[in-house]
Amino acid sequence: MRNHLAIAALAAVMVAPAGWAQTGAGARSSDPAPTKIGVLNMSVAIQSTQEGKQDASELQAKFAPRQQELQNLQKQIQDIQTRLQTAANTLSDAEKYRLADEGQRLQREAQRKQQEAQADYQDANDDLINQLGRKLMTVLDKYSRQNGYAVIIDTSSQQTPVIYNAPAINITEDIVKLYDQTYPVKASASPSGSGTKQP
Repeated sequence: MRNHLAIAALAAVMVAPAGWAQTGAGARSSDPAPTKIGVLNMSVAIQSTQEGKQDASELQAKFAPRQQELQNLQKQIQDIQTRLQTAANTLSDAEKYRLADEGQRLQREAQRKQQEAQADYQDANDDLINQLGRKLMTVLDKYSRQNGYAVIIDTSSQQTPVIYNAPAINITEDIVKLYDQTYPVKASASPSGSGTKQP
């Protein structure tokens, strides 16, 4: 069983909920009609913001003790398996039974803790993504109105089959910059990092 953390990015599987798009639904009647079309990779934008990177680092630090606990359990299981293999000829039947029983108990405990850690991580990750996503939609709405965009397509969604888009209409980098200006992050004591890992 591998207990190392497996997911590298805070928003790697994020698809923008429909509720995010409710800000700034209509332009003022005095505004010129928007005509431009742009594309945005929402997942990349969220994980590229300074706030997204900081949240990812803090989430990783929060779950580090549980990762360590899982690694310790795995080591205990491996030690038992090694002893059963290397000392099979010298152990009594009773001791073999005791070790095998202990190994199975630890396996069940490790599996349970792994599942709990994954579920808790996913819940915390989803909360962060939703918070960032709502704020990013506010930034996107402002940017779109100020720059005359009629349509912005999220290329991070698998349900948006964009075959080709010209690099010139990709606004992801602009949105990240505007987000960082709008929501500057405060210094954090947590270890720095650009992505999280999952238990």
